[in-house]
Amino acid sequence: MRNPKSFEDGMQRLNDTLEKLNDPATPLADAVKLYADAAALLAWCDKTLAQARLQMEEIDAKLMTAPADEE
Repeated sequence: MRNPKSFEDGMQRLNDTLEKLNDPATPLADAVKLYADAAALLAWCDKTLAQARLQMEEIDAKLMTAPADEE
């Protein structure tokens, strides 16, 4: 599985994969591969969200320590 181009791409690919996985017509061998792909996409999206959360926390921390403008 190649990494998604963006978080939104990853979520779309995850949703598409889950749709195929939930299709009763999907053969078992394909379902196992789809399951592995879904797990990898989920991990990638989770990591991407964690990085974004960390960036936001860093921005918040800078805002809290920045001196207030005095006018």
